[in-house]
Amino acid sequence: MKNTKLLTLMAVLVAIGTLGAQFLWFPAGIAKAYPVQHAVNVIAAVTLGPLPAVVIAFVIGLLRFLLGLGTLLAFPGGMIGAFLAGLCYKLYQKKRSAVIGEVIGTGILGALASVPIAHVLMGSSAGALAFLPSFLVSSISGAFIATFVLSRVKIEKTLLQP
Repeated sequence: MKNTKLLTLMAVLVAIGTLGAQFLWFPAGIAKAYPVQHAVNVIAAVTLGPLPAVVIAFVIGLLRFLLGLGTLLAFPGGMIGAFLAGLCYKLYQKKRSAVIGEVIGTGILGALASVPIAHVLMGSSAGALAFLPSFLVSSISGAFIATFVLSRVKIEKTLLQP
């Protein structure tokens, strides 16, 4: 029963993140901002923890890439942000720590990790300073959405217990 609840919640978050990318995005520098991805990262980190949040971010990135809604840059940004958000929440048990983890993980570390990926796999010569503003705008706007959603939702710690 526990695995069914976990997989169901993960699937719902993947669906929200994938569909949200189609409906809510905006240009941000050299990249597009997909704030729903970052909101889902924070929500998954708070409700499920770091590893499920990373899996959700990976699947959303994969689906977005396969559907032509995103690029390979969704992988480092989304996954690093989800992991750091989950880790920060696990350590401090505060929702704002997950938000800060997402912004640092995606906005800074994800942007830096995207430079070699963009260079090797996408043929881009853009440097770190080109990705930082776009990733920061995207992750901060998603963090605001997650903060709003999490302030309106009561999280049951027994959600995944049998």
